[in-house]
Amino acid sequence: MGLTAKGRATRQRIIEGAAAYLRSDGPAGVTLDDIRAITGTSKGQIFHYFPDGKEELFLAVARHEAGRVLDDQQPHLGALTSWAAWDRWRDSVVARYRTQGRNCPLGALMSQVGSTPGAAEVISTLLNRWQFHVREGIEEMQEAGLVRPGVDPEKTAAAFIAGIQGGVQVLRSSGSSTHLEASLDTLLDYLKA
Repeated sequence: MGLTAKGRATRQRIIEGAAAYLRSDGPAGVTLDDIRAITGTSKGQIFHYFPDGKEELFLAVARHEAGRVLDDQQPHLGALTSWAAWDRWRDSVVARYRTQGRNCPLGALMSQVGSTPGAAEVISTLLNRWQFHVREGIEEMQEAGLVRPGVDPEKTAAAFIAGIQGGVQVLRSSGSSTHLEASLDTLLDYLKA
């Protein structure tokens, strides 16, 4: 859809407003009227930018939130080439999730829009891209002789993603980042061994 700059800004405002609302505490049964009210848009505007309605909007929100998860970890995630870089990435992940608290974009994405057609593919793509960056960092560290050759980069990268998401789920339930930090620290110790 060819949009003017003003049109792109309006569409983005709707997506960001819907995303923020979906990340908030317990917006079960979200309707387009809810989104319209929080974004200050008319029903006509919603359907102009999202002709297929709620599912199309939720898919756009899924893409927005997926991009946000990876963007929040840059430039560290794309440069895992030294132990100092891994520590900076670890610290940025912990700081970001502490700041977000219970409002994790990926958690909201999975719980609120997971049943939207196409959302599972967005989530899968996000997880694959995230794991790719971590695996690439492990492989670079192996090539530099900083990680032992016996470490399986794919499996270890998957463990990082699972550990982060598990720690974030505990954080969302308890408000504590202890499990997230323990997961990251244990995996980093494993890499450094």
